[in-house]
Amino acid sequence: MTIWFDVEDLFEYARAMARPSGIQRLSYELYDALQRSNPGAIGFARHDMRRDCMVVTDWAEVQQTFLRMTAAQPPAPTLSPDTSPALMHSPLTRVSLLRAAAQRMPREVRQPLGDAIRAQLSVVRNLARAARALPAALSSRGRRQSAAGEGGSSGNKLVEVARPGDTLASFGSPWSLPDYPGQIARLRASAGMRYSVLIYDMIPVVRPEYCDRGLVAMFSRCTAGIIPQADTILAISQSSVRDINEWATREGVALRSTPKAIPIGTGFGHAAPADTLPGGLVPGGYALFVSTIEARKNHVLAFRAWRRLLDELGPKRVPTLVFAGRVGWMVADLMQQIHNARHLGGKLVLVENPDDATLAALYRGARFTLFPSLYEGWGLPVSESLAFGKVCLASNSTSVPEAGGEFCLYHDPDSVSEATQLYRRAITEPELVAALEERIARAYRPTPWSSTARAVLDALA
Repeated sequence: MTIWFDVEDLFEYARAMARPSGIQRLSYELYDALQRSNPGAIGFARHDMRRDCMVVTDWAEVQQTFLRMTAAQPPAPTLSPDTSPALMHSPLTRVSLLRAAAQRMPREVRQPLGDAIRAQLSVVRNLARAARALPAALSSRGRRQSAAGEGGSSGNKLVEVARPGDTLASFGSPWSLPDYPGQIARLRASAGMRYSVLIYDMIPVVRPEYCDRGLVAMFSRCTAGIIPQADTILAISQSSVRDINEWATREGVALRSTPKAIPIGTGFGHAAPADTLPGGLVPGGYALFVSTIEARKNHVLAFRAWRRLLDELGPKRVPTLVFAGRVGWMVADLMQQIHNARHLGGKLVLVENPDDATLAALYRGARFTLFPSLYEGWGLPVSESLAFGKVCLASNSTSVPEAGGEFCLYHDPDSVSEATQLYRRAITEPELVAALEERIARAYRPTPWSSTARAVLDALA
């Protein structure tokens, strides 16, 4: 039996974004571990839109695409507290600000203006995707033609290569791919393949208030179409398993199998840490919050708590707060507040789209990390912080305690007061952080990605 991993979403993401998100990082680490442990049992497939089918692709192409995202230079300079934030002038942020302004306008104006804004955003995204896709597409086509000429299987239709009983696995983010449930149904019928899906979270359908409206629609349609077809349903946490079961019961969806959580590997294959820190930061002088800046991640709580700490303790006693990640959606008001506050007088630094070497250096030099997310499928920044031996002051919501276990300090993500109190203790009682760091060094046992790969193989056997 061969497990064919559909990796088209990775290539789609790479065309539009400079850096991988948690989904791309997790799925790649899993593919890499599977490739190392049992390469003969797995294969990879992409989508050929012209022929309306899936085609076999090489592991080398998957690997090169991911490594380009982790190694490439950031598209914009690091933002320091004294820099007028360039991100305020980026197309995506301008669109967010226009959306916020539109909400204050009369209904008869708001609707057509909203349609215009969405059209503008679509043009920007599609132009960026086309520009990024062209070199890789030409190179990929050449490699596939070369492999086909040498008698290899790369570029061949999956339906002609797969055997009855093989498994097609969606372990990424396929919901943006057109008619994905229909493709799954056709492969099951024509090739006799089984189907497996890995669910990261159900946030767009259980907490749509945290998501872009377009994502909610795409995710809802795709999920309702693929989960009922799945012979094996895996999830990255027990929290996500509960969400799947509750969603299926509420929607009246019959599941072919019982959802099962798999162990998630700890940390990622980072490059060596960079020699210097960005934005004038110094080791031990900052608290680190790694995440895409979006409403669900709750950066606004960290911002408000830090404002209180600066008022209560004074700037000299409070470490700098670092937001490391790209600017996402539904945060236009927060970005405006940060700009108006002059980055909290220089005590808040934004490091946008850090490469892996910079990210490793940021983790290594942090006094502690923050992760006050409101809703998660797992909480990769939490386990990654622990992998670097750093204490994380984290949300007690959903799956985050699964990721952090006994090695984090937790707070209610809805309470700025509770978070501020915890942050204050971490700042004013360094022995508290030191004791927990010692516990991490003594007792924390990272989960190897080989264990995740083995759990997947066992589940699909």
